Order: sequence, then structure tokens, then C-alpha cells
Amino acid sequence: MTDRPVRTRIAPSPTGMMHIGTARTALFNYLYARHRGGTFLLRVEDTDRERSTQAAVDVIFEGLKWLGLEADEPPVFQFARADRHREAVQELLDKGQAYRDYMTSEELEAEREAARAEGRVVRSPWRDADPATWPDRPYAVRIKSPLDGETIVRDAVKGDVTFQNASLDDLILLRSDGNPTYNLAVVVDDHDMGITHVIRGDDHLNNAARQTIIYGALSWEVPVWAHLPLIHGPDGAKLSKRHGAQAVNEFDDMGYLPETMRNYLAKLGWGHGDDEIFSDEQAIAWFDIIDVVSAPARLDWAKLNHLNNHYIRQADPVRLAGLVAKILKSRDVKLKQGDDALIARTIPFVRDGAKTTLELADAVVFALKVRPLELPEKTRDQLAEDELRGRISRLRDALANVAGWNVPGLEQGLRSFAESEGVGMGKFGPQLRSILAGGSPAPDLAGTMTALGRDESLGRIDDALSLPA
Repeated sequence: MTDRPVRTRIAPSPTGMMHIGTARTALFNYLYARHRGGTFLLRVEDTDRERSTQAAVDVIFEGLKWLGLEADEPPVFQFARADRHREAVQELLDKGQAYRDYMTSEELEAEREAARAEGRVVRSPWRDADPATWPDRPYAVRIKSPLDGETIVRDAVKGDVTFQNASLDDLILLRSDGNPTYNLAVVVDDHDMGITHVIRGDDHLNNAARQTIIYGALSWEVPVWAHLPLIHGPDGAKLSKRHGAQAVNEFDDMGYLPETMRNYLAKLGWGHGDDEIFSDEQAIAWFDIIDVVSAPARLDWAKLNHLNNHYIRQADPVRLAGLVAKILKSRDVKLKQGDDALIARTIPFVRDGAKTTLELADAVVFALKVRPLELPEKTRDQLAEDELRGRISRLRDALANVAGWNVPGLEQGLRSFAESEGVGMGKFGPQLRSILAGGSPAPDLAGTMTALGRDESLGRIDDALSLPA
């Protein structure tokens, strides 16, 4: 481990969606930086100019903002640093740690075929060529990798991983068109940004060996490596479209809260004893990269839904009302003035069963209906019966006299009415629910009426009683 102040980074490529694995990597970098009192940074690796777009950059920024993982300093854009990358390559050439490779594409392909046939890596004949023999044509620049011995990647998650240098070719640093390669750019950027810990997916483990060689050639301190296990689907296979959502924005669209995702992603490859639910403050206090396991983590939808339900039940109803209103508007539901407050008032009575904010939006629909409600045919038929109509009429009067229009007061009023009628709640409760909700799902009767309010509740009953017998 290093004694330098901790600086971590997330370095996504803006070439499409922000994958859930990238989000987990960002979270681990963020948690470790916070745990060590360090700095969390963002670098946009936008060197693929054909696929890198501003829209894709915006996806990264929006995803990190939604997750609550915004960087501590302005983002670094890799493409803008190409001159600095070329400067580092020139330094390696000057030190004799890199060389010009003049192999043509045809010669390179022939060397590759020979290397495959002989069971070795590609070696350029220009590695030790006399500069006097350099031709006047384009060239790539390669690192002069050690030919024997070992390169050890000291990984905080996987332990020491040893690579035989004979199996590592002379990596291209600068292409013949003058553009730096990924591994060179990453090393220079991480060094210049002062990155102390490179925490990333274990699909980069082989790159770590090559990058370690570049660090050594430039006489720079190697960062602490920490390669995270991949995220698999519930069946143990690599996460793919057939497993459902893969991108951060998809989880947002499916109604998951950012605090849920932070808690859940933290559990994918790391944990603190038997704790399943913990606050951001606890995660920061407990998280250490050395506690990350090396085995792949599995996405478990049931656990994610359970966790999301927990955070929905804990969230501020006003905040949830804003999310629900956005969902309803996306469904072309016309909200009128005062509906936001009505949604917020309704949410405490319906959220216990909601696994997502989409389900929460479904659960508040009954409260937003406009009078007179369209009642189910069964309810209309029952109200045509004199006995039920009379009972609902008497119930309406009893409810109008309830002193406290709240759950305890209404529960007591309903019980008292049932006793006065000498019947159980089953003789009028289902019909009252249908009258109040118009056949839509609704909470218990006292909760439904508390959410609707006295005037709306009595008005809906009056509308039902006004229907022709």
C-alpha cells in the first residue's frame, strides 16, 4: 500500500450506456476514497473518436450524478491529453526504453503467423536496430519489454499475480498514425492525476502487467492495483441482455432508488459481516478494498427488490411524490393542481407493498381519479339492492360524524358502525373500497379515506348512492 494521500478514479469510455459494472466500480472507488479521506476523480476515456459522442459523455455524468457519485474535481478528458502522451513516448525513446518499429502491415502479419506457429509472442526485428538503418517511412513505437524474468502485479483483491515476461510482447505505445494507445495513455493519465489506487474490473488484469512495465520504464511509482470480480447474472453466466437491465439508466427507469443501488452494488463483491442494509456513512466507515472478494458476484433481483422496498419505506413522501408524478406524466396521466400534495399524502398508506416506484405509481392511481368514478359492474349491481344501498347510506352518515379524520378515528368509526349494524366488515367493506377506489387497488379502508380526505371520501360515496337503483 502507498503512503501518499489516496486518489482514486473511474475512467469510463463514452461509447454507449453506463454499464452496471461501471457503476459498481465507480462506487468502490468512491467508497475507498472517502474511507481513506482521499479524492475521487473522473476521467473520460474518449479516444475512440468515432464512437465517443457528447450524448454518451452526458450519460456518464447523469449516471454518476443519479448515483450520488460525483467527482471531487473537474473531469479529465483523455483525448485532449494526446500531446502529453506523445511526450511520454519520446521520453521512453530517449531513455532507450522504447524503439521505432518499421514493420509494414504485411511484415507484421507474417511475424504474427510465425509467432503462432512457434508458440511465442510477436518480436519486431527493429527492436535493437541501428538508427542508421531506419528507413524513411511511417513507424509505430513499441515498449522494450524485458525478455526474461517475471512481472508481478501486486493486487489488493487477487494477491500477487505473476506474468512471465517471455509471454508479454513489446506493446505498441504509439501507432504509425501518431495516436497513443490505450495502455500508454492510461499510465500517463493515472500518473499525472496522482492516482494511487487503480480499482477496476478484473478484465483489465492482463493490462496491469503491461502497464506495470510502462511505469517501470518511466521510473514512476506503480499504483496499488485492485481488480474487481465481474458481475454475473442469476444463472452464473456473464451479465447480458437476457438477464434484464444492464445500464444504470435502465435501473432508474425501472423504479429503483439511487440509495438502493448504492447499498446493493456495495454488496456485489464486498460485505460487512451479516449486514445487508446499511447507510452511506456506514459503507464509508466499513469499506476497505482488501475486503473485496475475488469470486464473481451474482445479480439477485429478489434481494434488489427487497432492498428497494426498504428504501421506499424510508424515503420522504414528498420526494417520492415527485418521482411518482414524473412516472405518471410519462404515462400521459394529466395531473391537476394539488395532485402532488395528494400523492405525497397517499404514499405512506401504499408504499409498504411497493418494490419499485413504478409499483408505487400504480398504487396511488385510486386517489387521483376524478369524480364521478366509473364503478365496476359488480358494485353497481350490488348497490341496486335495497339492503346494501341502505347500509352504505347509513355508513355515509356515520362516517360524516367521525370526529378525527385519520386512521385511528376512521378505524374506530368503521368498527362502531359494524357493531351497530350487527354485521361483520365483510358485509360492506369490499363495496366501500370499490366505491372509494373505482375498482383500482387501494390500501385498507381507513388509509384510503385518510389519503382522500373527508370531502373527497364522502363525495365518492354520495356519487355511488346517486346512481339509479
